[in-house]
Amino acid sequence: MNLLAFNTLSEETARRELFACCGSTQWTSAMMAHFPFASEKQLVDLSAKIWYDDCNESDWRESFTHHPKIGDVKSLTEKFAGKEQAGVAVATTETIEALAKANADYENKNGFIFIVCATGKSADEMLQILLDRLKNSPEEELHIAMGEQQKISIIRFRKLLTDGDFSFLKVSQITTHVLDTAVGLPGKNISIRLQAKRNNVWQTIAQGITNADGRIPDLLPQERTLKPAGYKMVFDTGSYYKQQNLKTFYPEVEIQFTTFDETHYHVPLLVNPFGYSTYRGS
Repeated sequence: MNLLAFNTLSEETARRELFACCGSTQWTSAMMAHFPFASEKQLVDLSAKIWYDDCNESDWRESFTHHPKIGDVKSLTEKFAGKEQAGVAVATTETIEALAKANADYENKNGFIFIVCATGKSADEMLQILLDRLKNSPEEELHIAMGEQQKISIIRFRKLLTDGDFSFLKVSQITTHVLDTAVGLPGKNISIRLQAKRNNVWQTIAQGITNADGRIPDLLPQERTLKPAGYKMVFDTGSYYKQQNLKTFYPEVEIQFTTFDETHYHVPLLVNPFGYSTYRGS
């Protein structure tokens, strides 16, 4: 289906399809106020504006309840220990049991299920992200989860409009690349937190782990732009070097930077056990 075909749907059907992309009644109603849509870009941009500016905590939490709960051993086994898909390794029983426990701990702590854009992520990567995010406060997790929901909404738009034109979508406004200069290789599986100040306190607003290339291309949802302000990226270099049985002088690397507009900001890190450097990349 393309956008033209979507725009010819009845309002009831269109509303149902949008609700399947993001299960918030308020968000869906606000989106339907603009139906039919002029372009795929308008659809995505409106979805982000409404989600971040016009919805509140109850709306975000409502959307979380419409995700399938994949938290027990049985459902995790079906998802991760079945046939291997797209090069993602099959999970071990130990990993699945650890995921089940961490999912339960997460929901008990935060009052909603763990929300993450899981496309292309292995069970081991999911477990690392989940354990990292368990360290956050419930307020931080609410804002991280709403960002993950927006990423998921865009993926669902693309699945709904398989013949649509989404070529305008770019990578996250803020990206990073870690290079381990001691060995000349990408720093993979490094937990990174993007933080902003709320009430004069640094709080995590997005989080992820670096891939095999040492990058996180989707730290923020596509088409999501942050207001010009000061931000901070926190790199968990201590855990990275601990996995390699190496000591490091810097258990964490914090990089504060300032954005001035809505353009792309690349914040790379060149690191070794006893030093690091950074610069604004492209």
